Amino acid sequence: MKVVIQRVSQASVTVDAKIVADIQKGLLVLVGIEVADAQEDINWLCQKITNLRVFGDENDVMNLSVKDIEGDIIVVSQFTLHASTKKGNRPSYIKASKPEVAIPLYENFVESLEKELGKKVQTGIFGADMKVLLLNDGPVTIQIDSKNKE
Repeated sequence: MKVVIQRVSQASVTVDAKIVADIQKGLLVLVGIEVADAQEDINWLCQKITNLRVFGDENDVMNLSVKDIEGDIIVVSQFTLHASTKKGNRPSYIKASKPEVAIPLYENFVESLEKELGKKVQTGIFGADMKVLLLNDGPVTIQIDSKNKE
């Protein structure tokens, strides 16, 4: 499972001209699910995301987590995180899970993230054509791959 985490001052997701998610200070999490992903990946990532110290403390040092600041999270499914560009110019998405596997894992990821955060997590709509708007704060953007726990 791959995630791209962006610290935001605000973010929203729009589908068919309707805003389906909208937050102020917090994290926008893009998540790509691959065939080999399991509950272990979800548990590890949810703990990591909610405790990641990327928000400034009273000295403007990144010592606070999204939980510490009582921030919000939007999760957006993004299979393109598993793009392979090794051959040619058209990305291959062979590692990305098919919807019948990815949807239950995505839903479980969101539920697990809500438990870790202690409140509701907003989401895009899986498989929809989404317009994601964000004001990246910092900018702070972090990539994490649950298969590469460094």
